[in-house]
Amino acid sequence: MNVEIRNISKNYGYQRVLDDVSFEVKPGEILGFLGPNGAGKTTTMKIITGYIGMDKGEVLVNGKSIKTGETKSSIGYLPENNPLYLDMPVVDYLRFSAKLQGVSKENMENRVREMIRLTGLNKEKHKLIGELSKGYRQRVGLAQALIHNPEILILDEPTTGLDPNQIIEIRELIKELGKEKTVILSTHILPEVEATCDRILIINKGKIVANGTSENLRQQAEGKNILKIKLEVFSNEGVLEQLQDLPSVEKATVTNNIDIGHFDIKSYKGMTSNKDIFNLCVKNNWPIVEMIPIETKLEDVFRDLTTD
Repeated sequence: MNVEIRNISKNYGYQRVLDDVSFEVKPGEILGFLGPNGAGKTTTMKIITGYIGMDKGEVLVNGKSIKTGETKSSIGYLPENNPLYLDMPVVDYLRFSAKLQGVSKENMENRVREMIRLTGLNKEKHKLIGELSKGYRQRVGLAQALIHNPEILILDEPTTGLDPNQIIEIRELIKELGKEKTVILSTHILPEVEATCDRILIINKGKIVANGTSENLRQQAEGKNILKIKLEVFSNEGVLEQLQDLPSVEKATVTNNIDIGHFDIKSYKGMTSNKDIFNLCVKNNWPIVEMIPIETKLEDVFRDLTTD
C-alpha cells in the first residue's frame, strides 16, 4: 500500500512539532525515519496511524484519507514504549490482540502460532509478559503489530532492548516483511538503518532536511573533505587558530584534550585542505606525523543536518 503525507503540521500548545511535512512511501519499500529526540518522528507516526490528529494537511493510504478511519485495519503499529498487559500470558495476549484487530475465529489460532514462530517466542509463549526480558517483550509487541497481517508496518524503535543476535534476527525479519509490505522504521541505531532500509528520511525541528538512500546522502556530504591529522607540536595553543584561519578550512577541532597535536579538519564543500595544511606546517616547522582522509559516514551526515 502507498502512504502519502501531504503538508502536515502539528502544534502542542505554542510549540510547533511538525511544520509542513510531506513525503511518500511506496509499497515494498522500507523507509528509515531518523531524527534527534523531539524532532517529530513519533508524532508523525502517531498521525499516520490515526492515533492523534493533525492541525493541517492530509495523510492518504492508497488514496484514502486516514480521517475516514477505514485505513486503520491496514496498519500494524509498534509504539516506542510498547504498552503490554504484563499480567497476561503471551498466547492469551496475542489472541486478545487478534480479536481487537478483527481476525476471524477460524483463522485466529493459525495467526497466533505463526506470529510466535516468526518472532521466536515459542519457548516463552506460556509465560506472563511481566516475566519476560525487555528483548522478549519487544518481540511480543512486534507480534501484535503483525497479528492481523497488515499491509503497512510502522515500527518505532523496534530493536530497543535486544541483544546483538536478536537485532540481526529482527533485522532479517523486517527485510523479509519489506518485500511485500510498506514499512516505516524509526531508530537511533544508524548502522541498523543502513543495513535494513531502502531509503532514509531525516527530520529536524519538525522539518524534513534529507531524503534519499544512505549512499546518496553520503555522496552529497562527501563534498566536504574531512581529515584527521597529527602534528608534532608542544602545545595546541595557537595551532588550532592557525588551522581554522586557512582559506579552505570550514572547521578545525581538537580531537581530544589529552593528546596534543590531534585535530579534525573539515574543508569547505568542493575544496581540500591538504596543501594549505602542508604549507602551514612547513612555515611553522610542525612535523606532520599523520594525515588521514576520513570517509563520510551516515553518522556524519546526521550530525551535520541536525546540529547547529
